[in-house]
Amino acid sequence: MTAAASGPVPALARPARLRPGDRVAVVAPSGPVPEAALAAGLDVLRGWGLEPVVAPHVLDVHPRLGHLAGADRDRARDLTEAWCDPAIAGVLCARGGYGAQRMTDLLDWPAIRAAGPKAFVGYSDVTALHEAFAVRVGFATLHGTMTAVAAFAGDPATRESLRAALFEPETVRVLGLGTARPLVPGRATGVTLGGCVSLLAADLGTPHARPSARGGLLLLEDVGEEPYRLDRILTQLLRSGWLDGVAGIALGSWEECGPYEEVRAVLGDRLGGLGVPVVEELGFGHGPTALTVPLGVPAVLDADAGTLTFERPALI
Repeated sequence: MTAAASGPVPALARPARLRPGDRVAVVAPSGPVPEAALAAGLDVLRGWGLEPVVAPHVLDVHPRLGHLAGADRDRARDLTEAWCDPAIAGVLCARGGYGAQRMTDLLDWPAIRAAGPKAFVGYSDVTALHEAFAVRVGFATLHGTMTAVAAFAGDPATRESLRAALFEPETVRVLGLGTARPLVPGRATGVTLGGCVSLLAADLGTPHARPSARGGLLLLEDVGEEPYRLDRILTQLLRSGWLDGVAGIALGSWEECGPYEEVRAVLGDRLGGLGVPVVEELGFGHGPTALTVPLGVPAVLDADAGTLTFERPALI
């Protein structure tokens, strides 16, 4: 059963954990990748005992649209071929930006389904792919830092959160930084979903969009969206009915979205009326420290304690 089916958000098929010696593919589904940042990230992966394989078009730049890492079909081919290669144990995104939506429909989803679940990591614009993997093939994924972003090479806590999630998933069943606090108190259970809220809103009305967040634990974060724009995005999700029946909400970082008290006022106004637990500043997203959060896995959200506790490891 995939998330496209009616009813509450279902648990998804989990991939195998990584082990030293595994080959992992690095792909660029969205924006252009800085070569120096990529090199630093690859060194980290090698330090973990992995053998990173850079997909052929990772360093491409679209000849006319400089915000894209090459042509849509090339980016889609890189991801499909990496996923379907039995020698590749996981697929890691190099960075976000913009462009994942443009290539999502170009992926070979029947072939990806036949290949089975693999560790897949990314955040920001990669939210579009997290949703696609959930809805189209029923695979759990990881909302986590990417290979060519500054936090991966520069922040030890961010890096360790991903490493543990990939290699020792049973050790990271409880997530939450010391900043976490209840915006709306309470406790809820459900399957995790979500990511960058602007990408979730942008998915509405598309042919393969998730019908709703009903019964799920919804993760929300974003970057560079002013408070009035966040108001508009959340209002769209509310008006569409997509938030009807959501079990609970975990909020991450809101980098470059304006003064946090203004952002917090919008979040409280738009989400507080849902009558479900809401925890803020849980510690994922675009912030200086970004925890890796499994998507598609049953969990318990305790807003009062500021924790998200997974009922099973994200990887098997």
